[in-house]
Amino acid sequence: MNNPFLYSDTNKRYHTLDYFYKRNFHSKVLKVSLNAGFTCPNIDGTVGTGGCIYCSSLGSGEYAGNKEKTLLEQFEEVKEMMLKKWPNSKYIGYFQAHTNTYAPLSTLKEMYESILKLPNVIGLAIATRPDAITEECLNYLEELSKRTYLVIELGLQTIHEKTSILINRCHTLECFENMVKKLRKRNINVVVHIINGLPYETESMMIETAKYLNTLDIQGIKIHMLSILKNTKLAILYRQEHFPILSREKYIEITCKQLEQLRPEIVIHRLTGDPKAEDLIEPNWLTKKVTILNDIDKYMLNNNTYQGKRLKEKES
Repeated sequence: MNNPFLYSDTNKRYHTLDYFYKRNFHSKVLKVSLNAGFTCPNIDGTVGTGGCIYCSSLGSGEYAGNKEKTLLEQFEEVKEMMLKKWPNSKYIGYFQAHTNTYAPLSTLKEMYESILKLPNVIGLAIATRPDAITEECLNYLEELSKRTYLVIELGLQTIHEKTSILINRCHTLECFENMVKKLRKRNINVVVHIINGLPYETESMMIETAKYLNTLDIQGIKIHMLSILKNTKLAILYRQEHFPILSREKYIEITCKQLEQLRPEIVIHRLTGDPKAEDLIEPNWLTKKVTILNDIDKYMLNNNTYQGKRLKEKES
């Protein structure tokens, strides 16, 4: 059976990040995860305390660098490892840990520009919250986007207010949507993070989140499975309430149904979480990342589906 999906030159039936990079930069492009030592307005009391209940002390930066080292030291360490497998690559500096626009503009400029000066760096990916980008910062990001490839990664996780309150996101859906509009008004690329398997969310709720995002002008999405990590508030909640956890098979099914609802041009940056095994409480199947991705491919082939299929059916 031929692959019916246009944005693919492999067996993938969704718009992979690798495909996007090759078509736009004509090279292997690698993201170098960095820890700039930022905090978060949801930790320091500005909008909340304690952070999101699933976040570890590393602020979703488990694979970012060691913040005790300089950004340049972090970058070179990761780059040297990558060079062994992928020589002659280009790089994107990925500011990953905590909230990476949450600092004075002078600090942000110094950090971002130091990475952009490095050889073969073609751009930046900056992970942040929708309530942590000032107008002053937006103006700078707009200028930055005109001279390099720039992606702002916004955490949303869910559109459902009850869940958002439970996981202590401390921002509204309206706040998120307004920031997407502000970024796109300046022609800045937006990638959105969502999490499947959040406590007490149903399959229909997770699919509704994907449907909502498809109505917005976003350029990419990251889909994660909820990781229950040691030493988090989520771990305490799980011990107390034993809320249901998605099975591996159900996660694959829901994720594929979400892909069916997304416009084909939206780039899929991630389709599963990647927690460290020593920190993971549940689900244990998350440590098998490659096999999960392979089984997503098999599901889509066996069900003759692909990214955007449901949208195409509505048009016909």
